[in-house]
Amino acid sequence: MRDALDIAVLVGSLRKDSINKKVAAQLAALAPRALSLDVLDIGHLELYNQDYDLASPPSYTAFRRRIAAADGIIFVTPEHNRSMPAAMKNALDIGSRPFGQSVWDKKPGAVISASPSLQGGFGANHHLRQSLCCLNVYCMANPEVYLSQADRLFSEAGDLSEQGRLRLSAFIDSYVRWIGQFAADQAVPRQGGDSASA
Repeated sequence: MRDALDIAVLVGSLRKDSINKKVAAQLAALAPRALSLDVLDIGHLELYNQDYDLASPPSYTAFRRRIAAADGIIFVTPEHNRSMPAAMKNALDIGSRPFGQSVWDKKPGAVISASPSLQGGFGANHHLRQSLCCLNVYCMANPEVYLSQADRLFSEAGDLSEQGRLRLSAFIDSYVRWIGQFAADQAVPRQGGDSASA
């Protein structure tokens, strides 16, 4: 039996000094032993093109295999024009194809957004959740985490503030319970039998 569940982490920002990359790194550091977080690079993925469904680039194939192997997914996103960044949407599209072979299907997921704005990436968070619903990702409903003024959660040296630590710890601890409940529900055999008609 594995010691920890394998959780892939996707970060929507490609910027070198990204706040969301810092958030993802802190989540990995704060994660309990039950989880092993792996922050994936999605910046190298070519723009999705349906012509590639028949002969995909190696980057597509490797990404799909990595997501398929993961026990769960955490999405960390900034907000671009009230939506998720193009890189995040591109990764979702690549993983959803070819038709009928989506690697997102039935994965237990969670979303956290971070922004210097007062809204904390609210629009991106919910736009992303809408896509995850379409992709049949079982997205954790609560706690909803919109890290507003997220640049203030880190010192100039990159250290996380106590407030930030408390919020991220609450999020990752909730995700441990969420994915644990998901695993338990999946293990329960469904009861068969004919249903009675009224």
